[in-house]
Order: sequence, then C-alpha cells, then structure tokens
Amino acid sequence: MARRADLVGLTVLALLTVRASHPYELHRLIVDTHKDYVTGLPRSLYHAVERLTADELIAPVETVREGRRPERTVYEITDEGRRELATRLRTLLETPGPDRRTFTAAVSLVGVLPPADALQSLRTRAATLEGMLAGADGHLGAMRESGLPDLLMIELDYERTLTAAELDWVRALVARLESGRLDWSSTTDPELLAKVLGER
Repeated sequence: MARRADLVGLTVLALLTVRASHPYELHRLIVDTHKDYVTGLPRSLYHAVERLTADELIAPVETVREGRRPERTVYEITDEGRRELATRLRTLLETPGPDRRTFTAAVSLVGVLPPADALQSLRTRAATLEGMLAGADGHLGAMRESGLPDLLMIELDYERTLTAAELDWVRALVARLESGRLDWSSTTDPELLAKVLGER
C-alpha cells in the first residue's frame, strides 16, 4: 500500500467478520483484547466507521437501544469489505516496512484469513526478510572493509539484529502453521467474542 496503513479501519473490518457490532462494542473489544497499536480511541474508531461506511466496506443493519442509553447503530462487514480486509492483511503480512506496528496489527488479526493464505503471506515475508538480511550483511561487510569504525555502523547493526530476530520469529510461526500446532478455528468464534465482552 502506498499510503499509510489504516490500522483502526483494518481492525474494525476484522472484528466485524466475527459478528455485527456497534462502535461502543468494538471499542470495548479493542481495549479488552489489548490491541494497543490502535491509538486515538474513541475518536479514531468513530472516524474509521464513517470512512468504512462511506466506502461501502461496512453497512448499518439496525439501531438498538438498551435501557436509557442512547441508540446505537449496529454495523456488519460487506462482501467488498471482506475482500478489502483480505487484501490489506496479506499486504501487511508480506511487506516489511519501517513502522513495525503494522506487522503487529497484521499478526494480531491474521486469524481472519484462511490458514493457507496466511501461510503463503508469511513465507513471502520470510523470503523478503532473508533478502534484507543478506543486503545488510553485505553493506556492513563493505563498510568494515573500508575501514570505518564500528561506532559509525552501530545503527545498521541494530537494524540488522531486528531484521534477524523478526525472521527467526516468522520462520517459527510458519513452522507452527505447517505442523498444525496453531489452532485457527477459535479466532472467528462468536462465543469467544461474547466471552471477552463479558456477555452470557
């Protein structure tokens, strides 16, 4: 994606794949599940809902009122919203970028993708990270050979270390997926969502 990733909108789309909800419910779920990459709540959430509605990625389905509370509009994800969500998620999973929060968000929501799609995207990311690591090693080697002191290369060494650690983690996640040790079914379970929200 050329533009900055809309992590709030991405999260709203992902949560609405589980069940239709109103913004207050979505806010509670984001907080209760520690989606800390989502910032600016609650304003950012309401803005995201407006944008997604205007883009026809979500649609209002009903208005509810509980007791004396104000009316709340319940939204559901559209078919176009599901396609957009899958595209955005695959892009964030496959493409390393300078903002590491985007990958945190993508792995936080990866359960909405079919396992095969997630696995392919993570393999693509691993291959890209391998290339980045080889490039960093070559760059550092050339700088050392030129006689530059290590202190002038310390930030490159730091970035190389972060890339290597991410690659190790992604490879381990791929191995868990390939072996079937990572349970995929529970992430889209409406009963789990109700439990998190404290409903019965």
